[in-house]
Amino acid sequence: MNIHEYQGKEVLRQYGVNVPRGKVAFTTEEAVQAAEDLGSLVVVVKAQIHAGGRGKAGGVKIARSPEEVAIFAGELLDRVLVTHQTGPEGKQIKRLLIEEGCDIQKEYYIGLVLDRSLGRVVMMASEEGGTEIEEVAQYSPEKIFKEVIDPTVGLLPFQARRLACAIRIPTELVAKAVHFMLALYNAYMDKDCSIAEINPLVVTSSGDIIALDAKLNFDPNALSRHKDIQALRDLDEEDEKEIRASKFDLAYIALDGNIGCMVNGAGLAMATMDIIKYYGGEPANFLDVGGGATTEKVTEAFKIILSDEQVKGIFVNIFGGIMRCDIIAEGVVAAAKQVELTCPLVVRLEGTNVGLGKKILSESGLAIIVADSMADGARKIVREVGIA
Repeated sequence: MNIHEYQGKEVLRQYGVNVPRGKVAFTTEEAVQAAEDLGSLVVVVKAQIHAGGRGKAGGVKIARSPEEVAIFAGELLDRVLVTHQTGPEGKQIKRLLIEEGCDIQKEYYIGLVLDRSLGRVVMMASEEGGTEIEEVAQYSPEKIFKEVIDPTVGLLPFQARRLACAIRIPTELVAKAVHFMLALYNAYMDKDCSIAEINPLVVTSSGDIIALDAKLNFDPNALSRHKDIQALRDLDEEDEKEIRASKFDLAYIALDGNIGCMVNGAGLAMATMDIIKYYGGEPANFLDVGGGATTEKVTEAFKIILSDEQVKGIFVNIFGGIMRCDIIAEGVVAAAKQVELTCPLVVRLEGTNVGLGKKILSESGLAIIVADSMADGARKIVREVGIA
């Protein structure tokens, strides 16, 4: 789950991370009032969308008077901002962060992420702040320093100090940098973040260390422990189909292809998308109906898949372990009839009562193509979509 920059900064403030003073504004009038309340000679007007690259796309403006704040707010609000992360469709700006300016002396990068190959949280740091970390990794990898964190003791002060020295934080500010990193780590762990990224972390002329920008992503599986974070969810920033899916406990992510996928289990879903691409097709989505593939869930899954106008065919790939294949087949047949399915449908079942499940599909009276294996199913749906 993503949240906006201003929300992330409020979360970090609770842990003692130094962030600029700022206020959110939904109208031009609110933006001007926020600037006046801040009383700063320089005010930054920032578009709030769930995407990076806002500054390069014109979504960050520097204002030196309330009049300029009003002009910039009027230009940004309701505008569709296109960045390298939004795709060509962009995102509509519905809120702004009005923030005090600061005298920046140097920009750095600090980030926390789970390294799945190590099974550990890693803190990364670079003196190339303000630049996309992917670009630094590609062109100047030697400028990225890492500390692998032992989960039994957490980030230790000597590790934070080593990072601060590696990225050449001024000697007199190393203690502040260590405090900043430890506070950021505590926020990351306490709130079950998947990513915590400060880019840039800045040193000011007055000797402060400040998170000038903040990006926090959260593990969706841990949100039940964080009602305060759930309350920060902005549905306007999410795909409508993904919102519908979450209401039925379906894991759905829209993609760019034309073959809808309905699978149980995240690993099987990934393998299904891979094999579709292997045989020359393009998956239209990732959709995991979970272990309890009830008729209601399967029906809703069909509706969500078919709401994508790009979908030309559907591949259902289910392994019946706890849930029997005959029950799944009955759900698929009932759902297909309810939504009046007209596009090609290929179903591959494997597991408990698979023979009975295939019989139910074959005798359903529907034009369901039964596959003998995952590879067979992928070949068949790619062929059917090619004909359609």
